[in-house]
Amino acid sequence: MSLLELDDVTRTVQIADSDALTILTGVDLEVDAGDRVSIVGRSGSGKSTLLNLLGLLDLPTTGELRWDCVDVRSMRSGHRDRIRGREIGFIFQQFNLLEGRTAMENAVVPLLYADGTSFWRRERIAREMLERVGLGHRLDSLPSSLSGGEQQRVAIARALVRTPRVILADEPTGALDLETGQSVMDLLDEIVAEQGAALVTITHDPAIAARGDRHLRLDSGVLTVDEATAAAAVEQRAVGL
Repeated sequence: MSLLELDDVTRTVQIADSDALTILTGVDLEVDAGDRVSIVGRSGSGKSTLLNLLGLLDLPTTGELRWDCVDVRSMRSGHRDRIRGREIGFIFQQFNLLEGRTAMENAVVPLLYADGTSFWRRERIAREMLERVGLGHRLDSLPSSLSGGEQQRVAIARALVRTPRVILADEPTGALDLETGQSVMDLLDEIVAEQGAALVTITHDPAIAARGDRHLRLDSGVLTVDEATAAAAVEQRAVGL
């Protein structure tokens, strides 16, 4: 059973002078538990729009977007908000950390809206996740005192504290050097495997894209299988990368 399904989805927005701009056209995509999907594409290809749909931040203009087999259009906005808060974790290229808050305070933010024991145990859960990503010694550090890799690890901890079923990573290594980026992806793959979550990674980096199990390309709003990245993935695995 798919967690997320896009069926012939089109996304169109209105621009100046009442003209319409079609950003996505006829997109079909299924994301199942445990999937590692990579999506590559040039700037302006529609990647951010697709990510917003997968994160239930936007709705399709035409076609169907389903969460757990339920058409998202049939849900009230509050229901979509709850799914997004509880079931979907976002990791961004620029980290989006609260500058005046410590690593601990940043990681605990999603749990401020949790129910029951997750709310009451929020500090323990956040601390354990920060320890899991190797930052147990930086709990009280502000983002300005952390390296880029450490900031991204805080962002990963923040995304995972509610054990989401789907993790959306938007250029998660774009602001990092090669070695740090690979280390962050190693960590993310490990935690995702442990939690049985689906991971969708949007990236410009062919090496990061090749780490996925399914490889797609978005070009002018059309989503297709990326044969080149799939071939690179086979080659990477053959040499043990």
